Amino acid sequence: MTFPIATRRLPALAVRLAPFALAAVLAACASSVSEKAAQTPVDKLYADAMEDVESANYDKAIKELDRIEGKAAGSILAQQAQLELAYLYWKTGDKTQALSTLDRFIKLHPSSPALDYALYLRGVVNFNDDLGWLSSLSGQRIYERDQAAARESYQAFKQLVEQFPTSKYATDARLRMDFTVNMLAEYEVKVAEYYMRRTAYVAAANRAKESVIEFPQTSSTPEALSIMVAAYDKLGLTQLRDDAQRVIDQNFPGTVYAQGAKKKVWWHLW
Repeated sequence: MTFPIATRRLPALAVRLAPFALAAVLAACASSVSEKAAQTPVDKLYADAMEDVESANYDKAIKELDRIEGKAAGSILAQQAQLELAYLYWKTGDKTQALSTLDRFIKLHPSSPALDYALYLRGVVNFNDDLGWLSSLSGQRIYERDQAAARESYQAFKQLVEQFPTSKYATDARLRMDFTVNMLAEYEVKVAEYYMRRTAYVAAANRAKESVIEFPQTSSTPEALSIMVAAYDKLGLTQLRDDAQRVIDQNFPGTVYAQGAKKKVWWHLW
């Protein structure tokens, strides 16, 4: 009688085959899902992705948008998906992917009606407005952040306002440009101060001069000029010192750096 033996062996055999059966089922399901995704119209994929964005299911939305870009390459919907993808990468903290996606969009679609938004988003991704809680604990100032990113942010906003002055993003871009310029100028002044403390007077004068030339309309300009005055004085360059002081007196008469003002600036601590 073979049936009883087979029956007794069946549980052990079933246990051994169960993982393979489960894998087959999962593979079939995965294949079914994959085929379903491949057959889903791109507009439906986009709608699903936007629903996932609304419910903060960003990882799933990113996958759906990525599929749209591949399935509808060259279409307006693909462009829209690419921009949404860049935004979601930025929102989820993947700055590198966000910038890579935006750079690809700007390169491939120079005449796109959404180019102004792409430039704006590129500026925002690089914009240093949020120091984060770690920076607040360490006392880090905005001018101590990555200056290369700040300059790239400024250039993106600058391109936007020059190419699309009436864009709905232009007003905010100009405000961010002003903020970034002041931050960059403050950074240059702090570097010049560092050189002064190290008695590297030539380097201090040159760095302060670069700040005045590159960022002449910022709140850091009078301080940069005052560093030039101090550095030139230390170097014995009296004509250059007097010229820098004259610029201060004529353009910033109400500041502590003007001649005759009651002042005690950082290099005159004693």
